[in-house]
Amino acid sequence: MNKVYTNIIEIAGDVITVEAEGVGFSEIAEITTARGKSLAQAIRLDNKKVSLQVFTGSKGISTGDKVRFLGHPMMVSSGNDLLGRIFNASGEPMDRGPHLSENMVDIGSPSVNPVKRIIPDKMIRTGIPMIDVFNSLVESQKLPIFSIAGEPYNELLARIAAQAEVDIIILGGMGLKYDDYLFFRDTLAKHGALSRCVFFIHTAADPVVECLLVPDISLAVAEQFALAGKRVLALLTDMTNFCDALKEISITMEQVPSNRGYPGDLYSQLAARYEKAVDFDTAGSITILAATTMPGDDVTHPVPDNTGYITEGQFYLKNKVIEPFGSLSRLKQQVNGKTRDDHRAIMDTMIQLFASYRETLEKQSMGFQMSNWDKKLLNYGRRFENEMMSLSVNIPLEKALDLGWQILSSCFEPEETGIKKSLIEKYWHVKD
Repeated sequence: MNKVYTNIIEIAGDVITVEAEGVGFSEIAEITTARGKSLAQAIRLDNKKVSLQVFTGSKGISTGDKVRFLGHPMMVSSGNDLLGRIFNASGEPMDRGPHLSENMVDIGSPSVNPVKRIIPDKMIRTGIPMIDVFNSLVESQKLPIFSIAGEPYNELLARIAAQAEVDIIILGGMGLKYDDYLFFRDTLAKHGALSRCVFFIHTAADPVVECLLVPDISLAVAEQFALAGKRVLALLTDMTNFCDALKEISITMEQVPSNRGYPGDLYSQLAARYEKAVDFDTAGSITILAATTMPGDDVTHPVPDNTGYITEGQFYLKNKVIEPFGSLSRLKQQVNGKTRDDHRAIMDTMIQLFASYRETLEKQSMGFQMSNWDKKLLNYGRRFENEMMSLSVNIPLEKALDLGWQILSSCFEPEETGIKKSLIEKYWHVKD
């Protein structure tokens, strides 16, 4: 029988402080109030003073309420019974389905020992040319989608969830508008992908502190599926909301603020989540794609800045397209040489020519006379933007490579591309 404490000595925001003994860091406590019961997590230990973060907020809690420590950290159910289900940030059902209490596992456990990891070498196909052709997503990779408010990053994540060639999709939503939550649910149901998905949703109407649970609970479930041999894709949106929740808690705890008021351990907090990406040597894998909004489109903001030091590149979503010159997958060379022999040639050539197209646009805007080469570049650039960059384009990798050859052959002579002769002879006249 766990001991019950009634000596709450401080309530500050959503953090309460109680005097207790024998409590472990991250241990869960149950608070009984006149309104019912709430869960809280130990986030600071100072001798007998234990600071608890109340997940549902401290509203309605008084200093005489009962606090009972449960002797374990936050836990979540795992296994196939979760598939097709929608839960809140605490793992409680949002879909009117049954409450699950079997196969419970701790959340927030350490990342996997590097000895158990293997070098990423398998591609995850998405049907999006700007990813598959130019910045291939690699199994067990961790990549953010840098964006600004108003860009369709949730639409992009939903499309990836519906089309990615993986076994399981874990969606962790943080600060989602209710319409965005419904959009994810309805889109995946429409594409018949809901049965391989698990949702953990924190909406903008929920207490801010519950946002902090979403990455840990999502990745804990993802890890269990991966250990069972599944290829898991974890989609997290929006990590900036997660960091803002960290900031709010650190202010409440009166911690010394760092850059722009964020806690000094922001890097460590983000790394602890992103480093969950792994390809097990004897089991499955976890791949992480996380939307990260940049206030003011400022890539030096603490959240994207710290994220960039942890992850293996980024997708940069701008003007409703994946921008080729802001995006980078540092592991793409691990896989795009194994897809088709022309993959790297198409990738390199089309991007180089698109860079020349951008320069030609600048010359045109300044009133320079356009040469025949400039006119070819303008024609090529427009086709590239409409047929490759547009997020409405939805084709397999091989068809995207064929389309690349068709665009090149319609705009240039073979010798103008710089592609080696053997590939020109094999693919130049490829048909749709």
